[in-house]
Amino acid sequence: MDEPPLPAALCCDSDRGCVFAKALLSHTASCALAQRRAVAERVLVECPSPVSRTNCSTLRALMHERARFALRLSGPGRPLMHMQALRLQCGGLVAMQQVLASPDRDVHAMVGAAQQRHGSLTELPWETLVPALVAWQPARRGRARE
Repeated sequence: MDEPPLPAALCCDSDRGCVFAKALLSHTASCALAQRRAVAERVLVECPSPVSRTNCSTLRALMHERARFALRLSGPGRPLMHMQALRLQCGGLVAMQQVLASPDRDVHAMVGAAQQRHGSLTELPWETLVPALVAWQPARRGRARE
């Protein structure tokens, strides 16, 4: 008889997983709180701060909600394809850096600055953020020069 598969959290993911792990692993952003951990052949990025994880989750949910139509994303609760998640995370954080005129790409610092400057993440200038988020494109892989 076949056994049911283990839930992802028990198998290889962590309940402390970073919300913006794709952006951190692609070196589009950094985070002072991020801790990297190797599990087999994977690298997990974890956040030791529940409060920071909640703030980042809120920011990611707002990015998804506000850019859903522009990026043609699926509805809430449905998983995103890798490239969609990458565009949402990387594009969103690059847009945040531009809007906040932040010299640093640190996610934790940008979220704190956004909350301090605007009072709430919902009050960010989304009319400026969304077009910058949508405009983000991954770096093109070029042919190796000989």
